[in-house]
Amino acid sequence: MHVFYTYLFLTDFKQDWFLAVLRFTLILFVIFHVLRHVRDTRAAIGWIGFSLIMPITGFILYVMFGVNRVVRRAQKLVNNRPWHNKLLSNMTRYYIKGHFYPLAKVVEGFTQRPLLMGNEVEPLFNGDQAYPVMLEAINSAKVCVFLSSYILRSDKTGKIFADALITAQQRGAIVRVLVDGIGSGYFYCPIAKYLKKNGITIDRFMHSFLPWKMPFINLRTHKKILVVDGTIGFLGGLNIAGENILSNQPKNPVSDTHFKVTGTIVHELTEVFLQDWFFITAEDLNKKSFYPAIETKGNMICRIITAGPDTDMEKIKYTMMQAISLARESIRIMTPYFLPDDRFLSLLCLAAIRGVNVEIIIPEQSNQILVDWARNINNIIPLQFGCKIWLVKAPFNHSKLMVVDRVWSFVGSSNVDMRSLRLNFEVNMEIYHKEFAQTIDDFMGSHRHRLLTLEKLNNRPALAKFRDAITRLLLPYL
Repeated sequence: MHVFYTYLFLTDFKQDWFLAVLRFTLILFVIFHVLRHVRDTRAAIGWIGFSLIMPITGFILYVMFGVNRVVRRAQKLVNNRPWHNKLLSNMTRYYIKGHFYPLAKVVEGFTQRPLLMGNEVEPLFNGDQAYPVMLEAINSAKVCVFLSSYILRSDKTGKIFADALITAQQRGAIVRVLVDGIGSGYFYCPIAKYLKKNGITIDRFMHSFLPWKMPFINLRTHKKILVVDGTIGFLGGLNIAGENILSNQPKNPVSDTHFKVTGTIVHELTEVFLQDWFFITAEDLNKKSFYPAIETKGNMICRIITAGPDTDMEKIKYTMMQAISLARESIRIMTPYFLPDDRFLSLLCLAAIRGVNVEIIIPEQSNQILVDWARNINNIIPLQFGCKIWLVKAPFNHSKLMVVDRVWSFVGSSNVDMRSLRLNFEVNMEIYHKEFAQTIDDFMGSHRHRLLTLEKLNNRPALAKFRDAITRLLLPYL
């Protein structure tokens, strides 16, 4: 009996010793890895604290969700892609003068993309205007069609686009389609099945049911890109779904703004799609036929800017913040979800304090109730410092627009929230053109319905304030 108890004691001692060493080793790993790779101080403190309290669980969760494998994957693939930007070298670069010179200089520095002269950008409102023009372009394709969309529904509208893509490939055009692994259906994506059945090469962005690939589930491509023959491009906020055709009176209508682009800037947009396609599939579509010689189409000066949790980290946010810091007269931002971080809000407040007319235009009610609750807390600070927040009446407006001093415009897929500005893969375009900026600025101004006031926010019931404060903790994930 004595021997038996001695055995149990030694066994327990060995197990306790092993677990103690294991916990200590895992804690050291998390601490050293966090200190080397996690830039956000609050996130770093959170991961270290969690690993100290629960070493094994903390280690598992950190390895799954805290390690940014996307950066390493992107760097590896980009470094193995020698044609990156080389096909753009023959384009005519343009250099901005005046008080926006610092903006142009800074953005070129961190994007490594030039401003290109000789473009025409046409706004298209809702699917009613945009879809017929997009389908016309696809139906004219002879060389290639590249489509990337967060949502490509398998409804009547989605099937029309799918059939146009199938027909284009049957005519001999090279067709590639990239849809998001969540936005277009995580467990079941009928449009992907339909396109594959008809011979279209389609992939779902970072989609997998494998547990070791779960870290990517929170990283989505929110880009909306269509490029045809390297000469016509489309980008903006518009997904492909029946809810965007307002004339059909859908049950949950979504108003949106998209843009048709022609001219030299289409080369940059083409490269963005091919970079994403290579990132996901490793298929190198290095064909000069995708970058044909393009005649200048207008006098707009444009540049494509991409962002994502890879080598493009927060570049869209940096662009917007630099533009805000240079504003002299006015800033107008139209976004479906307004949940920026404190740095972004501080710049808006400072602009308002120095006399800039700052207007944020958001839906009276979005399609995400949690976002509406969380934004109530965020809206207090800009209102305190003189920013104006306007509410847009129904239908829900999904447009993503920004104009500074009625001269500089910024359009694309990115919302002004932490998810878009940090986690999502996004694509925007900056435009230096006074008349275009005035058109977009006036469009935003026409949607101002009701002014939000501090009094309105402060008079909310105590329970609602408590609810909003709790919801705000989810900001990085909304």
